[in-house]
Amino acid sequence: MRTEVRRLYVLLCGYEILEKTVSTRDSGGRFVLAEPVSAYLLETARGHVLVDAGLNSAIVRDPALREEHYTKQGIRPPVILPEHELAHQLAQIGVRPDDVRHVILTHMHLDHAGNLGMFRHARISVQRAEHAFAFSPAHGPAWFERDYDLPGLRWDLVEGDWEALPGVEVVLTRGHTPGHQSVVVALEETGNVVLVGDAGDLVENFADEILPGESVDDAAALASIRRLKQIARERGARLLLGHDPQLIQQVRLLPESYA
Repeated sequence: MRTEVRRLYVLLCGYEILEKTVSTRDSGGRFVLAEPVSAYLLETARGHVLVDAGLNSAIVRDPALREEHYTKQGIRPPVILPEHELAHQLAQIGVRPDDVRHVILTHMHLDHAGNLGMFRHARISVQRAEHAFAFSPAHGPAWFERDYDLPGLRWDLVEGDWEALPGVEVVLTRGHTPGHQSVVVALEETGNVVLVGDAGDLVENFADEILPGESVDDAAALASIRRLKQIARERGARLLLGHDPQLIQQVRLLPESYA
């Protein structure tokens, strides 16, 4: 296994208060979950790579912005404590935002693109279809243009599967959004880990092949769940689910890491 990834850090970036049907189509509508929001930092031979960028806490703190982006849209504001702040977490392991030279977005929803403003110096890789949809009038309330319609962002628009570097393979998993992608990371000791993004939020999305609550293409969303399950089977990989409330209790959170 040839890999240039030395460490994988899991960052807990806050919690979203959601009906369960947001994650599991037609299942659990009476229940409200506090779902974690995760991002991931890869320490590699070529520098630091960030997978997803969490939530923009400035929108939550500002009453007018919170009203515009959350309350008026029928979205509960997330819980973002000081220890959830992205820059604060990076500082715990001696990393500054300027040290991150590459950001890979699984997709451009509010809980994945929130802190892009910190990384105007970095290459930001996203599927071309995702980028086009995020800047189109067709996108819904989960896309906050304030987070990503920023001068100076260095967009790297990709199409389909691609390799970021040896040990970091990005696979197209469209369905939840038009250009959703997931990241397969190879580690020397841990083995393969799949950062699924929102192809499936919870363990049951994969165990029972339940569609995410929101999808632009149900057939593609189901195919993506099955593709990631196949990758996990074939490579003995662990699926890291960024929104599962139970799983977040079991993973190593920064400053701990996987090597």
